[in-house]
Formats: sequence, structure tokens, C-alpha cells
Amino acid sequence: MSTERASAKGRANAFSHVAKASWGKGVGTLWRITRLNLRHPWQVTIAIVSTFIAATLQLMIPRLLGQAVDQAQGLGTAGAAATQALWTTAILLLVISIARGIFTLLQNYYSESVGHHAAYELRLATYEKLQQLSFSFHDRVHSGDLITLGILDIDGVRMFFATATVRFILLAVLIGVGAYLLISTDWLLGLLSLSFVPFIGWRSSVAQLKLRATWLELQERLTAMSRVMDENLGGIRVVRAFAAQQHEMEKFEASSKHALDLAHERTKLRVTSTSQMNLSFFLAMGLVLWVGGLKVIGGEISVGTLAQFLTFMTILQMPVRQLGLLVNAIARGATCGMRLFGLLDLELAVKNKPNAPELKVTEGTLVFDRVSFRYPGTTRDVLKDVSFTARRGQTVALVGPPGAGKSSLVHLIPRYYDVGSGAITIDGQNVAEVTLDSLRRQVAVVQQDSFLFTTTIENNIAYGNPWAKERRIERAAESAQLHNYVAGLPSGYDTVVGERGVSLSGGQRQRLTIARSLVLKPAIMVFDDSTAAIDAATEQRIRLAMRRYAQDRVTIIISHRLSSLMHADQILFIEDGQIVERGSHLELLARKGRYRALYDLQVRPEADTPLLAGE
Repeated sequence: MSTERASAKGRANAFSHVAKASWGKGVGTLWRITRLNLRHPWQVTIAIVSTFIAATLQLMIPRLLGQAVDQAQGLGTAGAAATQALWTTAILLLVISIARGIFTLLQNYYSESVGHHAAYELRLATYEKLQQLSFSFHDRVHSGDLITLGILDIDGVRMFFATATVRFILLAVLIGVGAYLLISTDWLLGLLSLSFVPFIGWRSSVAQLKLRATWLELQERLTAMSRVMDENLGGIRVVRAFAAQQHEMEKFEASSKHALDLAHERTKLRVTSTSQMNLSFFLAMGLVLWVGGLKVIGGEISVGTLAQFLTFMTILQMPVRQLGLLVNAIARGATCGMRLFGLLDLELAVKNKPNAPELKVTEGTLVFDRVSFRYPGTTRDVLKDVSFTARRGQTVALVGPPGAGKSSLVHLIPRYYDVGSGAITIDGQNVAEVTLDSLRRQVAVVQQDSFLFTTTIENNIAYGNPWAKERRIERAAESAQLHNYVAGLPSGYDTVVGERGVSLSGGQRQRLTIARSLVLKPAIMVFDDSTAAIDAATEQRIRLAMRRYAQDRVTIIISHRLSSLMHADQILFIEDGQIVERGSHLELLARKGRYRALYDLQVRPEADTPLLAGE
């Protein structure tokens, strides 16, 4: 198995722990889906009543056709009376057919309506849940699986009412009542007429379950193929730069061929199953014709009665084939429902405590008190016994090797994650005990990865405060050294950036995200290596322009470029999750420790030249 396929299966099984824990709850899942559908009682009632009426009218058609055949045979002897009776039967048959069509329409419309209403509610609930789930959840679950869950699994639940509940009622009436009517008319012909039902029902169910299993596998293969295409399109410049078009074509062809092979296998399975079901049906019809013909010759039944049996078989053929679809719909509804409800039932790792108050900022003092933290599902502490205090107007800089825990530390302030032990307080209020909304309004984190929405520059800057005035947006852009660039665009702040801000350079995207945070005027501002793509001169201008912002709030800076944080009131050198050095720039230089070594490496790299020359 290729790496691509293995990773696809890994992501496809992102909720396998939920499914495995819930296999015994399949019936409960289906009942939960049914209760969801019953929240729309009028549509459900109309759909079910229409199904009963449509099935009953359909069962009347074979008897009327048989009666018409017998009446047509008597035209030569009975004269006008037989003609009148035939006309009456024909008109009655037409009326019943029209009525059946109307009730079938109502059945289909309202059964679909129930499903779409349920899907609408599930989409909103799923989207709301995804907004609430913590970073720890999104860290381990691929976004593609969540999109699949929000589309395919919701669709599987949506179709349950129409393809399982309503179809079960329809088949129960047609097969149950129809079988009783036929057997009560002639038990031998009735049994022969129904002889194809068990085989087709069994064969259809087996085929549909196999097709479903291969369909899930095909979805995985198509997902892998889509991922290859998405990666290629996202990195098209790299592909062209390294003349790797042929390699990419071969990779895509292999992935596409892998999906094509399974598609052929599915086609073979479908065609074979259909042929076997057709054969069993026509064998049963041949037996009915043979035995029924002998009975007609012997005078035991009329030609019309034989026609009645044959018509019923023709009517019953397609519904019986749907037994497989019924089994498939039940299996799909249970599987999709367990995955979907497994997500909706997840306990939130980070949530508001009952009756939590809003955060009230007065002095703007941030305190870390012996904070330790490890990511959920891991055993290693990322932060260990971290303590420091930052007051309004102060700038705290975090520096250290990659993976030391700097980003993890600042992500604890707005409660993207909860601390393992210790406490984080703002003006004496534990961040774990105030509402998330009020906390995150006061803490703005500017990430290194600058995500922009496909909308105007103005809307991107004002994302956190859509009601911000135009002048406030411009001042934020000026401080982020972005205003002059935007003003030079033909549409100015109304310019629409491309998908994920692809029309902007890396530095421009980072400056835009800085401006987005400045609009909020939070009590605590965190810059998580957010100037890595900005040149040193522009970064210096940004730092100078932000001095007036820094006077009224705590500023925390993470940077690997020491020139970005030399001005900080307090520099914390973090290594292996612990603060190993702290002090101002000059104090840390004087200690000649880790910070001084990093400073010498960046500011005086020529000191390494003799070593390199002597190697």
C-alpha cells in the first residue's frame, strides 16, 4: 500500500474510535435519526399517508387490468353491455393511475422535504460544533475528513427517511397485501408469482452492501487523487521551476488508474447482479405463464386472472429490487449517523464554566503562576512550571530553539488549550473561569501563518470588528505599514484578495494580519513570529509605529530574529518548556549564557568563519 493510500485511510478513520464504541448502538442511532425526522410531523404524516394510498391504488391496477381482459373477451357475445363495462373499467383505471401518480408525487416530495429539513438542522449543528471544538481536536483531525463528514455523512442521514422509512412502508404494503390477494385468488399461481422475491431480495441486498463497501473504498481513492491534484495546483510554481511535470503526470495517472480499477470492479458487480435478478424474474414469469396457461385451458381460471398475476409480477419487480437499496439505506444511515452523532456528542475540551463571568480588564496585568502543559493524548510536558508577570505598557519577548514551547505558551492565554496545572490570570481573574468570548476579545494572537479570506482587504482587516470605522481601519493599516501599498491599488481597500491571500506577498499577508489585530485594541497582543516574512527595515517601522499601541497593553513577541525583541522590557529564554534565562537584553548579554550565544551567532556570524575554515 502506498504512503498516500495509508495516509488517506488514516484520515478516513479519524472517528474510528467513535464508530467502534458505537457499533452496538446502531439501532439507537437509527431511532435518533427517526426522532430527528419526527420533528417535522406534518411532512412526515403526509409522506406516510401518501405512501399507503399510492401503494393501495397500485395494488388495484392488476385486478382492474385482469377484469378488463375478461370484459374484452365478452365483447362479441355481450354486445353493448360488455362495451359499457369495458369503458367503465378503462376510465376507472385511468382515474386510479392519475390518483396514484398524484399521491406518489406527494410521497416523494414530502419524504425528500423531511430529509432536507433534517439535513439543514444537522448542517447547522455540525458547523456550530466545529466552531466550538478546541485546537486539540483540529490538530489531530484532517479538515478534509470534516468536510466529508459535513457533506456525505449528512447526506446519508438525510436520505434515510425517503430511502429506508418510506420505502419500507411501501414494500411492506405491496408485498404483504399483494401476496395475500394473489394467494387467496390461486395459491399455486400466487406462490409462483412470488417465487422470484426471495432470490432478488437476497441478491439485491448482497450486491448493494458490496457496492457500498467498494463505494467507500472508491471515495478514499478519489480523495487520494484529489489530494494529488490539489497539491500539484497549490505548488504549480515549484513544479514548473523544477521541470517536474512528467513526474506529476505519472503520479496523477497512477492515482487515477487506482480509482478506475475499482470503478470497473463496481460495474462488473452491478451488471452481474442485475443479470441474475432479471433471469430469476423471467424464470418465475415463465412458470406462471406455463402453469397459468394450463389452468386457463382447463377452465380453472380466466385469461383476465392470469393477466392479473402477470401484471402484479411486473409491478412488483422494481420494488423487490429495492429491498437491496432498503438494506443499503439502513446500513448507510447507521454508519453515517454514528460518525455524525459521534462528532456532535463530543465533549468540548475548552468551554465556559456554568455562570462564568465576563473578563473585566482594569490594570491589564498578565500573570503565569507555575504553569505546566502537555498536549492532549501525549505524555511529555511541553511547558514546565512557567512563571512570569507582565504589566500594562510592558513588552515581553520569548526566545529559544524551535520546539521549546514558545507558541504553546502564548496559545494558553486565550485558552486555545487549557493548562495542565498552575494558573494564568489577567488582573487576578483566572482565564479558565471567565467567558471565552470576553477573554478572546481582550487577547489578540497574530500567527506566523497568515490566513486571509477571499474578500476585500477592508473586510479582512475588519474581520474581528465588522463595525469598525473606515479611519480606524486605515490607522491600523498605517501602523502595520500596509496603507501605502493599499492606497496604490486601483480599488484601494475594496480590492479582493485571492484565495488565502495568494495575490499578496508573504510580508503583505503578515502585515494585513497585524492590522487585523490592531483594529481590535485588545488588552494583550501576541506576535507569534508574525514578522518572519517582513524585511528588517519594514519591521523596524512597524515596531516604531506600534509604540503608541504598546503603551496601553501587554505586548508579547515571539521571534527568532533578536533585532525584533531587543527593546523588550523582559526577555524569557525558553528551552525544553522551561524558562532558563530571563532579563533585559543588556542583562542577558552580560550573563554570557544561552541568549548571548544566540546573539553572537546572529549579530557576529563571522566569528564562526575560522572554525569552518579549519574543518
